[in-house]
Amino acid sequence: MQKTIATLIAGLFATAAFAAQTPAATTPAASAAPAVAKAEAKQEKQAAKAEVKETKAAAKADVKEAKADAKVSKEAAKADAKADVKEAKHAAKADVKEAKADAKATKEAAKADVKEAKAEHKATTVAAVTPAK
Repeated sequence: MQKTIATLIAGLFATAAFAAQTPAATTPAASAAPAVAKAEAKQEKQAAKAEVKETKAAAKADVKEAKADAKVSKEAAKADAKADVKEAKHAAKADVKEAKADAKATKEAAKADVKEAKAEHKATTVAAVTPAK
């Protein structure tokens, strides 16, 4: 983009330099001078229009690229957020599963303690009730 603009500007200066080197004006050339100046002005105007058009096109392309980058960034952030939520759900499920397993183990241990306590109580009660021979 910058090289193109630099080339256009250099071309304008070169055109102006060569146009300034015309030989001494004669009578027919004197009447042609305004026509030459008019043609140069027209050419410069066209070059300026082309440069403006090119600049606008480059700006549009830059905006379009920026929008595409923003869209990609937004989609990537959305995907990351989804992955984080999914990971959090899996972690929560694993925690719940672990808690259930711990509760089950605690419950079984409590049942075993109660059973053992009942057996011990029964043994002491039977021993106390049965007379010694």
